[in-house]
Amino acid sequence: MFKILIVEDDVAFCTMLKTFLQKKDYEVSTAFSGNEALPKIKQSTFDIVLSDVRLPDTDGITLLDEILENNPSTQVIIMTGYAEVNMAVNAIKQGAFDYVSKPFNPDTILQTIEKALNHTSDTNTKNKKVSEKIKPLQNSNNSFVRGVSDASKKLNEYVALVAPTRMSVLVVGDSGTGKEYVASSIHKASKRSEKPFVAVDCGAVPKEIASSEFFGHIKGSFTGAVNDKIGHFEAANGGTLFLDEIGNLSYELQVQLLRALQERKIKPVGSNKEVEVDIRVIAATNEDLSNAVKEGEFREDLYHRLNEFSIKAPPLKDRIEDLMLFANHFLEESNIELDKHVVGFADEVLEAFKKYDWPGNLRELKNIVKRSVLLAQSDMITSDILPSDIAFASHNAKQTYGLFKNQNEQELILDALEKANGNKAKAARMLSIDRKTLYNKLKQYDISL
Repeated sequence: MFKILIVEDDVAFCTMLKTFLQKKDYEVSTAFSGNEALPKIKQSTFDIVLSDVRLPDTDGITLLDEILENNPSTQVIIMTGYAEVNMAVNAIKQGAFDYVSKPFNPDTILQTIEKALNHTSDTNTKNKKVSEKIKPLQNSNNSFVRGVSDASKKLNEYVALVAPTRMSVLVVGDSGTGKEYVASSIHKASKRSEKPFVAVDCGAVPKEIASSEFFGHIKGSFTGAVNDKIGHFEAANGGTLFLDEIGNLSYELQVQLLRALQERKIKPVGSNKEVEVDIRVIAATNEDLSNAVKEGEFREDLYHRLNEFSIKAPPLKDRIEDLMLFANHFLEESNIELDKHVVGFADEVLEAFKKYDWPGNLRELKNIVKRSVLLAQSDMITSDILPSDIAFASHNAKQTYGLFKNQNEQELILDALEKANGNKAKAARMLSIDRKTLYNKLKQYDISL
């Protein structure tokens, strides 16, 4: 049985995480401070140490040195709710395996733990791991793929338009459409880009501790508050606070949030002192908030405060021209993460991708590509490793875009031109061919516009 030590001063969170990991058959110990953790580290050998980046008597990076000095084979995962990328980079440089931002989905931490346990800890692998980990952090500006479809162009125009302003933005869109990437790109193009970007999943914040999570608390303000804690608002001071799935907030917290946004001041739980904050808020939802307002489930004044400017993250079915841009981007990411060397997609996979409806949008595409890279036995992703519903989509299709292996290609060209409103460049992209090839086909079939 693998042994895990959790070093976390938030007692309630620590207990919840311990219970979750024990149910997954891990042997789990806990410590609420660095001083409490050190004797345990010296007395026992742990496979994994999960440590908060900030502790009441030290920080996770200082503790990291002690852990690796006692047992270099221990894999350390840093937990942070402060979106401090520099600290994460330093931790990785000093030997940490990875970092996770709180609040996180339990499955996320579980996957990170499993990757750490499978990790080979020899020196060469560790050096490779450090360079790979730091690279995406340094190049995070490139994580947002700019599409070429009309929907993507409109999205990019709106991002460029609103980013330099101080306006609050409401990003709407179906689940998996990349609303957080939109918010992150707005932050990176703003005057606050050098300051923190703090992302909060409102649906994952327990109602009982929501005020503490957002506004912080002082020691002794409630049972389990063993130390002062900075909330999301203060952590994002000077930067951007991204509130994902804003419709999940309780009515009580909506009132507190509205006051904080209006006055630009917060009051930590148990404190009599107000703290001034300078933040920009970007909210996101996959619900119809205007309807929630009508039904009395969401405050109208807060809705208008958040919705100074609205951006729609389009579903993937409306961005078919961007599909392979995203697929190739996710292929690159998956190759790095899984240490694989898959070079591309077979023709039948491209056909299946373009015929599938993608109800889970970009998130589903990313997961499918990652799964396929893992299963690939050659340098190409083939249809036999696709989930049946995606592979089946190409067999049921009445028409096929892509390389012309279809007897009805004249019909396909006419259909693409109609959908593109006569735009030949757009039609060529839909058909996955270059414009010269399309012009030759138009001449071959005597198609004139």
